[in-house]
Amino acid sequence: MHSMVRIPLAAAAAAALLLLGACTTMGTGGGDMKLASGAEAPVQLKWTSTDGGIDGTMQVALPDATYTGRFFQITHQTDRRVIMPLWDGWHEGWSGWDYWGYGTDGPYGVEQFITRYSGKVVANLADPAGRHLRCRLHLAAPARGMAGGGEGECQLAGGGIVHARF
Repeated sequence: MHSMVRIPLAAAAAAALLLLGACTTMGTGGGDMKLASGAEAPVQLKWTSTDGGIDGTMQVALPDATYTGRFFQITHQTDRRVIMPLWDGWHEGWSGWDYWGYGTDGPYGVEQFITRYSGKVVANLADPAGRHLRCRLHLAAPARGMAGGGEGECQLAGGGIVHARF
């Protein structure tokens, strides 16, 4: 004899919403990088997120290497412990993100940065050789996360700027 389990309609609807919310969001973009010769080279950007583009993984393919790592959208809910990995790899004369004024010595202390810059995305990426690329991106539609698009720049630890659009 088979037994049949009945699931209330409200429970089924809640389960469906939970599954939809757990979907992975992905996106791509491009840009250019000014080379030492003065020429520009194309750049490809890819990102993946399971929370709608608030945080996730990012990949930036430059002509000589591919950099990967985490990205974070800074929101009023961001805890500074969550973004601590962004300081990894910036030990050669860099004091955290002070270069852009977001560190302890800059005009925008860490607490102000977390609260003040909602709609901004930061990332710290590395290539297999351990070289770093840090990015600061500005969202076109902050409530939509990375999926809403935007633009910004990334900086190589040894010098060089990448302009990105997504």
